[in-house]
Amino acid sequence: MTATATAPSDSPPRAGWDALTAELDAWAAAGRTATLWWRDDDAIEPTPALDRMIALSVETGAPLALAVIPAGIKASLASVVDAASGVTVLQHGWSHTNHAAPPTKKAELGADRPAAAVLAELAEGRSVLERRFGPRALPVLVPPWNRVAPGVVAGLPGAGFAGLSVFGPRRVSTVNMMCVNTHIDPVAWKDGKRFLGEAESLGMAVAHLRARRLGAVDAAEATGLLTHHLVMDGETWAFTARFLTMTRRHPAARWLAAETLFATPSAAEGHR
Repeated sequence: MTATATAPSDSPPRAGWDALTAELDAWAAAGRTATLWWRDDDAIEPTPALDRMIALSVETGAPLALAVIPAGIKASLASVVDAASGVTVLQHGWSHTNHAAPPTKKAELGADRPAAAVLAELAEGRSVLERRFGPRALPVLVPPWNRVAPGVVAGLPGAGFAGLSVFGPRRVSTVNMMCVNTHIDPVAWKDGKRFLGEAESLGMAVAHLRARRLGAVDAAEATGLLTHHLVMDGETWAFTARFLTMTRRHPAARWLAAETLFATPSAAEGHR
């Protein structure tokens, strides 16, 4: 299974903490478990912000999937990941370079270059991460800006990839690959990268969880939180910590590690 890349909505639905609790209560009443996962993008080196993100993962017990940019990686990042048992590594493109000509939206893995050239870079990036992180590096691609051309997607299995993660509910295709996307992005990218707001961020969470529960989207896809440790302001950090803590405490919610999600299709199911 895989998906085409989508972007966060300009007008996300709105909800509050009570609505999130009520939605999780509905999962519990149905005898089901709402699975969730956490992806953080743009890592290349140890920073105080990355240390804070990993500490939050340890504190809340929520596994963290770190999307690392291979071309810019610093050797010191490997020791940080090695010391954090709850952290796995995904591949965030090759260099996070925009190759799209204006006014096209930014993309590194778009149709502006031959798919063969893009796939060659991605294969090199895969080798870099394997050398640096060993089995902690999963063969999962996270396209920069959550955009990837169909021709690149079609060639991913041949380049050694078994998984793909973009933004938005996944869609079924003919590519023999596991896709687990993210659905909650609390950063207002078009407004100074400030905190999007509780109502909008929680609205994304409740909307995807409800759609899964009612069968409007793939119920087996875990609801994904997307963070960016390098750009988050204080309010975004506070929201992320509260969201992780609240959901970890609810009996109907379960946070899954990336290695579980990308292992088998059944691992990410919202269980009945």
